[in-house]
Amino acid sequence: MFYPTNSVVHIDDVAGEKMESENVKLYGYRWIILLIFSFLNIVVQLQWVAFAPITNEAAAFYKVTPLQIGMLSMVFMIVYILVTIPASYLIDTYGIRIGIGFGALLTGLFGFLKGVFASDFTMIVVTQIGLAIAQPFVLNAYTKLGARWFPIRERATSTGIATLSQYIGIIVALVVTPFLYSAYQIKGVLLIYGILSLLVALIFMIFIRERPPSPPSLTDQAERYKVLEGIRHILKNPDMLILLFVFFIGLGIFNSVTTWIEQILSPRGFGAKQAGIAGGLMFIGGIIGAIILPVFSDKYRKRKPFLVVALICIAPSLAGIAFFANYYWILISAFAMGFFMMGVGPIGFQYGAELSYPAPEATSQGLILLAGQISGILFIFGMDRFRSASTGAMTPSLIVFVGLVFITSLLSTKLKESALLQKA
Repeated sequence: MFYPTNSVVHIDDVAGEKMESENVKLYGYRWIILLIFSFLNIVVQLQWVAFAPITNEAAAFYKVTPLQIGMLSMVFMIVYILVTIPASYLIDTYGIRIGIGFGALLTGLFGFLKGVFASDFTMIVVTQIGLAIAQPFVLNAYTKLGARWFPIRERATSTGIATLSQYIGIIVALVVTPFLYSAYQIKGVLLIYGILSLLVALIFMIFIRERPPSPPSLTDQAERYKVLEGIRHILKNPDMLILLFVFFIGLGIFNSVTTWIEQILSPRGFGAKQAGIAGGLMFIGGIIGAIILPVFSDKYRKRKPFLVVALICIAPSLAGIAFFANYYWILISAFAMGFFMMGVGPIGFQYGAELSYPAPEATSQGLILLAGQISGILFIFGMDRFRSASTGAMTPSLIVFVGLVFITSLLSTKLKESALLQKA
């Protein structure tokens, strides 16, 4: 049963351009849909980075190298590149119930099997690959779910909440896993996460609905391109090409900096705990940014200014991480980088869906994330390759990153504001 929060919503353009009055029902059940989707996203991230804070302990338990344990996380990035287009195709062709539902099914199944066969490293690898296949069916659906259930003036907010759940999942894994390991060892940790994954997947399958009885907005309800047509449309759109480049640089830098944060700071005399605090503050800044920035973007019906300002602010934050010797200034820089880089991400996803309309939402988001995954792998290996031979410092790569962010911020000024949002 769906209960409309407002039986009729009138949307008027008070600026005197094209007056529009629409009878649109908004259903409170949209928040239930977003909540269960967010929990699913959290458990996917839990499974992704579960071994990260206990790498050495896991390597000793399975009698493998720390690199092999690290590859259990890296496989998510590699598999994403291979699966993202098929995942977007399934979501855009058959809808969120089947598309995300397939990801939920894989998450519940392989998450539970990972817990049951926690002692067998071969099964850990197999189940981790299964979980990696599930991830794109969740990550690529943020904007599609928003388009199904939310009016356009709330979609950056809904995408922000979905993205926020991703950050929460990562932080919970990093913070909670060591404590669970101390109490239950690796078998217990994986079984707890496995049961949780299965439970959340079942709840999702029970409560998910494809769409409300009536659309949340009439502005963007025209027939969409098919997936391949949508890809061609996106790649011919100059604004989308700029946005793809923005995410190629931004996500690549974020993935590589968070991966190497300890190696970035250790040449300046900071230890693992201090690096961990800096990385944690980066995520906390991202959570706060993802709560604040999308809400203001929706309120003022603007996307471009938030993107441009965020890129401008990322450059000095990144420079602070690269050069500051004072630990407190490093923490401030890490927080600021997370706030602007992670906080503007949801706005960018929704902006891409609006710029690429009438291409399907999962297709545009899939291409954006694909760009970031490819650059993430390249930048991670590049930073390791070009570290200082004498000190091991990664400052040369960080200097290049600052320059790339500066160039990207200049390119972003050429973007056009979302026409679709202005019509709402």
